[in-house]
This record gives sequence, structure tokens and C-alpha cells, in this order.
Amino acid sequence: MSIADLRKDYTQASLDESDALSNPFDFFKVWFDQALQADLPEPNAMTLATVNATGRPAARIVLIKGFDERGFVFFTNYESRKGRELNANPHAALLFHWTELERQVRIEGLVEKISAEESDAYYHSRPIGSRFGAWASPQSQVISTRDELDQRLAEIKRQYPEGPQRPPFWGGYRLRPDYFEFWQGRPSRLHDRLSYSQDEQGWTLSRLAP
Repeated sequence: MSIADLRKDYTQASLDESDALSNPFDFFKVWFDQALQADLPEPNAMTLATVNATGRPAARIVLIKGFDERGFVFFTNYESRKGRELNANPHAALLFHWTELERQVRIEGLVEKISAEESDAYYHSRPIGSRFGAWASPQSQVISTRDELDQRLAEIKRQYPEGPQRPPFWGGYRLRPDYFEFWQGRPSRLHDRLSYSQDEQGWTLSRLAP
């Protein structure tokens, strides 16, 4: 079978305006809770797309660590490629893809660093191995061999046997949405797409052609 012949017809559900809630954060919570209840593999995984100062895009999978009406929180090395790109251009996009539910959610907005206190609290909630790893990895930089990384990790463990404090170059970001799109797969590629756009008056719900 050729790649062009790979296809699936989506038949599980539909998405009507009557299903949508007035607040997209509330609607996202409904879908996220359903993804959790469906016992999907890593329902908290999302694609994060950024753009550098010259307009070149990049995307990678990260894990959401919290959300509320302030936005969606994730953590990383501030000096990583995504950190540098967010510093140069704070506009970013998120994509959740829950394949088994035939659903996607797209979210766009501006990204900002969360407070040092929030980052500290999350950092110290992590397993100690992950705390060591945040110090050991010069994320996105070229390293000569895997041994170099292992040596850095061993040195950090020797310096801080009880576990280190949060690195100053590592912490959280919050994407503050101004756009949501909820996508439900439908037969014959005539999918349902409902979008929420924000202005001074609040959120406007629209249906988009598939």
C-alpha cells in the first residue's frame, strides 16, 4: 500500500454548536477530562510550535503541567531552542491530538514566563532524577558524546547528593490564549471545526469549513 492510500474514516462523534460551552477553557476541560477517562497514552502531550526572529518555525512535543483561565503551563530550559525562540518572538501555538477520540484542539496566543515561586514549586515536586537532569543537560546545544552528558550528571550528583535547587536557566512558561479551535473527525473528511476568537467583548464562537 502506498502512503497516499493510507486513510481512515472518522465516525465516532460529531461536534455541534449546541455541544460547545461559552467559555473555551471550560470546553477544553471537558475534552481533556474525557481524554483522561479514555485512558489514552499521554493525553497531556501537546505539540508546541514556535517561530524564531527570522520567521523560521519549529515544533516539538512537550507536556502540559497545568491550565486555568490564565493559560496553559509547560516547563523547559530557558536556553533551549524553544526558550530562545520564545524570547525572540512570544507568539506560539499548541496542538493536542487525541487520536483514539478522533479529536484535535488548537490553541494560539502569547507566551510569558511564570513566577519564580511557581517554577520552584513544580521543580521540587519532580522526581530527583529529573531535577538532576535539568542541571546536567545543556538543552539544544551540541555535545560531543553521550558520555559527556553522563559525566555532567555524575558531577551534579556528587555536588548535590540531596538534590539541587532549581537551575536559574530552567522554569515554566504560560501560553495565554486568544484563539481556540476544537476539531472532531467526521466521515468523508467533512470534519467539524468550532473556533473561539477573543476580543474586548469576550469570546466569539464560529464554525469553520473542514
